[in-house]
Amino acid sequence: MKTLTKKFTGFSDQERAAMRERAKELAAEGKAAKSRVQGEKDIFAAIAKMSEPDKSIAKKLHELITKAAPMLLPKTWYGFPAYADKDGNVICFFQYAGKFKARYATLGFNDKAHLDDGNMWPVAFALKKLSSVEEAKIIALVKKAVK
Repeated sequence: MKTLTKKFTGFSDQERAAMRERAKELAAEGKAAKSRVQGEKDIFAAIAKMSEPDKSIAKKLHELITKAAPMLLPKTWYGFPAYADKDGNVICFFQYAGKFKARYATLGFNDKAHLDDGNMWPVAFALKKLSSVEEAKIIALVKKAVK
């Protein structure tokens, strides 16, 4: 009885294409993980420079935003804590009062946020302090922004 042995001639074009795609996915996952870690470091470094009550508000906002929309990547944007989509578009950011000696901090949303409500809607919200009422509103806004 004769055994036929097929000599391996390499991967097919489809197999090579699939491997390239998977390598890209793994690289992107690694980059996103590194980006998230570095973004967290950058945000906490920015928060550390703030004075109260901005510092407490920023820490609480970070907790609320990352819990409500874990897919957003933390980063700084013009020195402000910000949260971006997978393409790097900033969805929301925290402008602390001390930066411009304003009487209140601001939670802002950029045009990639899905807050649309008719022909006119708010994209920035003044913050003086956070209670459970404001926290619930922020969670709802962030969830709506990333839909």
